Amino acid sequence: MSTSSVRMDGRARGVLAVLCGAIFLEGIDVAMLNVALPSIRADMGLSTGMLSGVVSAYVLGYGGFMLLGGRAADLLGRRRMFLFWLGVFLVFSGLGGFATEGWMLLAARFVTGVAAAFMAPAGLALVTANFPEGPQRVRALGFYAGTAAGGFSLGLVAGGLLASFGWRWVFFAPVILSAVILVAAVALVRDDRPQRRPAGGFDLPGAFTVTGAMLLLAYGVVRLEHPGDGRGGTVAAFAGGLALLAAFVAIERRSAAPLVRLGILRTGALARTSLAALLFIGAFAGFQFLVTLYLQELRGWSTLETGLAMLIVGVDTVLAPTLTPRLVGRFGNGRVLFGGLALAAVAYALFLPMAPDWTYAAMLPTMALLGLAFSLAYGPLTMAATDGVAEHEHGLAGGVLYTAIQFGTALGLSAVTAVSVAALGGDGSPEARLDALRAALAVPVTAAVLSAIVAAYGLRARGRSAAPTGTEEPTGTEEPTEAGATAGTPGAAGPESVPTSR
Repeated sequence: MSTSSVRMDGRARGVLAVLCGAIFLEGIDVAMLNVALPSIRADMGLSTGMLSGVVSAYVLGYGGFMLLGGRAADLLGRRRMFLFWLGVFLVFSGLGGFATEGWMLLAARFVTGVAAAFMAPAGLALVTANFPEGPQRVRALGFYAGTAAGGFSLGLVAGGLLASFGWRWVFFAPVILSAVILVAAVALVRDDRPQRRPAGGFDLPGAFTVTGAMLLLAYGVVRLEHPGDGRGGTVAAFAGGLALLAAFVAIERRSAAPLVRLGILRTGALARTSLAALLFIGAFAGFQFLVTLYLQELRGWSTLETGLAMLIVGVDTVLAPTLTPRLVGRFGNGRVLFGGLALAAVAYALFLPMAPDWTYAAMLPTMALLGLAFSLAYGPLTMAATDGVAEHEHGLAGGVLYTAIQFGTALGLSAVTAVSVAALGGDGSPEARLDALRAALAVPVTAAVLSAIVAAYGLRARGRSAAPTGTEEPTGTEEPTEAGATAGTPGAAGPESVPTSR
């Protein structure tokens, strides 16, 4: 492997910085808002339901429009979608900072979520479009994934700092950052791939049905956090979402120019990647929520102290682009991914004995292992999303992955909330609340174990597809996977890299 094949020139580094900045912006925006919620409630006098709605509105926008956003990037132009929706993100983040009523915050967060749903898959597709398959692409994806994960963990600290000056800065700070990224993106980012416009026009019936289905399913998941809202509405939301999903499948099968090629959703590699990502991110979302309650409500820590306690998780920002590509080259994408998921399960299990007087030294192993787990897992998951997928469908593959991540976040929060409420009952004593948190911790432990099992199944499936000679080369005439090409060694493809038909 030549050094020139790995080294990036100045423009390539600039493009990567812009795209990484955008995904960092998305992660830090969500995290900062989470830690600022108590300040928002105190200043605006919002009810618990309205405060929860501020978070849920973003989930609805993000989860509801993600698949459409991924396909729009493929059909309408990745650069065009990225720039336009980055601008929308900038405007509505700023409007959220000027909100004086709860409904204004809800509207601003919903549109911000929609903007992220179009921007994120376009950004991922631009990474694959601007960096050739092989060492450069995997290195770029390593930086991209590490920045995405690091944005959330660093956002917890940034949110605590900004909230101390006033919660509105949590909305204004992303405006400044997104403006800088937008100016740089206009100058640097290109999309030289010819657009593949469908001969039959844009599939509007498919777009409406899949977006409606995702919105209803996301709404049903959000309602799970509030059992008191009534089971009827929750069941109706899920039933309506599934009905629209069935209608979407029927429309796509008959469409001359489908919005989504259904075959991509049956790809075993992409399906396993998405399921593993859903469980992995869902576990962390639930854990982060429980730790916040433990530290702030039971221990009396401030938002800044809570953010600093989780700062070490952000070590993945450094390790993901530096250590992970080397490990993938040495051991293969699948083994590295499995190691990261297994470490996450161990980390959550170590937190189960939490006590009312725990020192930070007792919590540190969990936080450090989570940082290492994200370093090892998040990058390979992102790389695997486009593995075995034709390049003109990379936006759609990214949309599927990010949809799974967003639903995983919502499911993780809903599950730990439901378990903790059920375990607490009517007893509000500190001892009962601690026991309820311990019971809810079983959710992230279980989800992390299941994600590792999914990765292990992928390794086994890949082993069955190996050549009869005993080497780890794929069988058939399929092209080598990205991770494999990157590593330059056999077996560098992950569990998601089972050869698939394009």
